Amino acid sequence: MEIKLPKRLDGKEQTLVTNGNQITVIGANGAGKSRFCSKVMQGFGDRAYRMSALKGIHSETYHNLMPGSIECRYNDLLKANQMFESKANTEFERLVVLLMSDEFMELIGYKSSVLLGDGDIKPPRTKLDTLVHVWQAIFPKNKILRDGARLLIKNDQDDSPYSALRLSDGEKAALYYIGATLYAPENALVMVDDPETFIHPSLIQNLWNEIEEMRPDCTFVYSTHDVQFATSRIDNKCIWVKSFDVAHEAWDYEYVNPNDELSDELYVDLLGSRKPILFIEGDSVHSIDSKLYTLVFKEYTVKPMGSCDKVIEATRSFNQLQSFHNLDSRGIVDRDRRDEGEVKYLRNKRIFVPNVAEVENILLLEGVVRAVARYCHCDEERVFGRVKRNVLNMFRAEQTDQALEHVRHRVKRNVEVRIDKRFEDITALEKHMIFLINEIKPREMYEDICDRFKSYADTNNYDMVLRVFNEKTMLTQCGVAQMCGLKNKDEYIKTILNILKHNGREAKAIRTAVLKCFGLDEESLAKNN
Repeated sequence: MEIKLPKRLDGKEQTLVTNGNQITVIGANGAGKSRFCSKVMQGFGDRAYRMSALKGIHSETYHNLMPGSIECRYNDLLKANQMFESKANTEFERLVVLLMSDEFMELIGYKSSVLLGDGDIKPPRTKLDTLVHVWQAIFPKNKILRDGARLLIKNDQDDSPYSALRLSDGEKAALYYIGATLYAPENALVMVDDPETFIHPSLIQNLWNEIEEMRPDCTFVYSTHDVQFATSRIDNKCIWVKSFDVAHEAWDYEYVNPNDELSDELYVDLLGSRKPILFIEGDSVHSIDSKLYTLVFKEYTVKPMGSCDKVIEATRSFNQLQSFHNLDSRGIVDRDRRDEGEVKYLRNKRIFVPNVAEVENILLLEGVVRAVARYCHCDEERVFGRVKRNVLNMFRAEQTDQALEHVRHRVKRNVEVRIDKRFEDITALEKHMIFLINEIKPREMYEDICDRFKSYADTNNYDMVLRVFNEKTMLTQCGVAQMCGLKNKDEYIKTILNILKHNGREAKAIRTAVLKCFGLDEESLAKNN
């Protein structure tokens, strides 16, 4: 299909040629993305077709009067058949009426053919049949039933069928998109506004795969902010709309092409951002990292990457493309058991490394504990004193085990570095490995670390203990939540996040403590940007 694209800022017009049936349009809010899509549709006349679940489900004032739209078809139905009354208030309700009307008319036609003796004919496959087939592929536990002029839903866990109008927003959106697509003209350009709206992330890709397969004659143009959806389309052409000149009705846009070193998902996600990027460990749902750093590093767009290796690689790759996208990027990885040399190397690579072992330890920084205690109207001196004592006692009990883990990390790192070179033959490699123990000296390393850890414990050096102590249960075992009058660790974490969200005096104290842990303050953070 050839698609004429809107005029660019330089006055030139382009034609997009695509062999696939998916085009994704991305852009920051206010960049003119919606107007861009509307302009594209103007070139397709009666073959242009638009869908929006948000407007179609909830807006009773939304009227899509494009030729062939659900509303136009519904109005034509009312004019042609007086048995229907105008009681459908939303586009979703009008769609249901159309589906049931078409079902009725198809069955009447089939019955007439049978009565006239037109041979051995099979029942027609109606739009509703197709919708039911696709629906069952997406929601296998929910069955669609026909009951006279009503469309009912039967759930495996519920004995009583209920009206399709009582579906959840996500289910309504899925039914709307499937049903509305069936009414698109042949070879249409189907514009979909925010196809991810209301749909659970686990269903999005499967839903739109089924819909695209259902209408292979159509080309789907998706206007979306959802990164995973944008990169889930196969043979997808992606257009990045950067800005819109209202006076000249022209756009600054370009194609987004896959990059060899940066994943499609990440590339699409970040191009529309106006903030510098902060790559972090963990995920956006379960990890503390994402929830905490989003509230502390507000100047950044925070992007969870999973592992520390992916954070390092993404930061490096994205900064190599800085001349193209003009966005700064940084990373954050836990300190874990890295020595000063490793930390210095990472910081030189634009990776922030905290002065504590892991993100959970950040929540036990003195400034953070005191701020939470004040927020909960507790005696901050008493709370922090007891937390400090408990953490130090835990460290004393485990310091030799902790020292051994630090040695194991460093030995592993040293072995990787020393073996990562060329050897003439296997004998040379064997000899090299035999001498490694004398080069690395693990026992000497262990004794040195034990001495340092003992000095931290003997001098009650709380900051240094947080720097070297890797213990996931510490946040629970130190009892900080209970001392602040909170139920458990989760309540303590939730309280910290709520404080940061409300941005008051205690939020500033927590943010200052966290930034200090990274060797930063408000001024230095601004300079980094």
